[in-house]
Amino acid sequence: MQATSRAAFLVAATLAVSALAAPLVPLAPGLLVETPAPAVVALPPPPPPPLSPEQIAEQVDPIVVTISADWGPTGVAGTGFVIAPEGLVVTNFHVVEQAAAVSAVHMGNGLIYDASVLGYDKSRDLAVLQLATASDLPVATLGASTELGVGDSVTAIGNASGGGVLVPAPGKVVALNKTITAQNSVDGSTNELTGVIQIDADVRPGDSGGPLVDAWGNVVGVDAAGLSDDARQTQAPEAYAIPIDAAMAVVAQVRTGRSDGTVHVGPTPYLGVSVRDVSTFRSAGPSEGAAVASVEYGSPAMRTGLESGDVIVAFDDRPVRTSDELAEEMVGREPGDIVRLQWVTTEGDRQEQTVTLEQGTPTA
Repeated sequence: MQATSRAAFLVAATLAVSALAAPLVPLAPGLLVETPAPAVVALPPPPPPPLSPEQIAEQVDPIVVTISADWGPTGVAGTGFVIAPEGLVVTNFHVVEQAAAVSAVHMGNGLIYDASVLGYDKSRDLAVLQLATASDLPVATLGASTELGVGDSVTAIGNASGGGVLVPAPGKVVALNKTITAQNSVDGSTNELTGVIQIDADVRPGDSGGPLVDAWGNVVGVDAAGLSDDARQTQAPEAYAIPIDAAMAVVAQVRTGRSDGTVHVGPTPYLGVSVRDVSTFRSAGPSEGAAVASVEYGSPAMRTGLESGDVIVAFDDRPVRTSDELAEEMVGREPGDIVRLQWVTTEGDRQEQTVTLEQGTPTA
């Protein structure tokens, strides 16, 4: 009995081993197969809560300056904001256009600074100023205008109505990438601005050049245009700001110290004429050119013999087809440069003469 049982056990054991070994697959030497653990996805932290109006004022007001520009018998009031501790300031070009002198009051320390215009771009209505003797100033926290969306809360902060006191104008983003024609309230000149932000804040004269900030106090734009005082009485608030990304592109160009494209850097060259497109000023004579609307007394242009009604058709032997082309030629020039002008008089005579540019006030 015992022998039979032992034989049966051995057979059973052999069958059991065979059954277990059948499904095994040989593995490469040293290969360890493990089941990967499920990936852990980290959720982004929630955004910080929006600031209260008081917190926005506490954060933004110390980086703002109010600007006074001497222009004619009255002067112009505007706003700017500090982007570098040594006193680099962004504002609108139309705030300092043709200004004989510019000063700024820093709202953080209360000091008054003389300001010089380092560079500007009239086509984008932007200017970069340097506050003399400034150092260690608090600077703006910049946001990204590309991240703005319609309906986002924003606040325009500036020297409303030139009162010398910062007034917040809260609102929302109404539209993006708008094109508008803005009119200068001082001299009536117009400028087409593209890619601007439309908001429904009550922006007023004097706010020009001030910061437009988001709900967390980050600067996302430069206040540029709003309703006139008369329109404000009958219309809902409507205003426009230049995206901060566009403004900082101009700053970067100015910091290179080199004029390029529509950005002029350094002292302004002065010819002494105001011009218009021929199509809007003259019905006879050349079909293209910069028609002279007026010539300033004692200017380089006056000494060449240019008169109102003449049409400038070439600048240093390059054709001038529009008033904008003449302005673009002047952007890359400096005071002291000698240039060759060609023009057609009101009698149809073609004239040519060299002229030495003088130093003038910031202008196109």
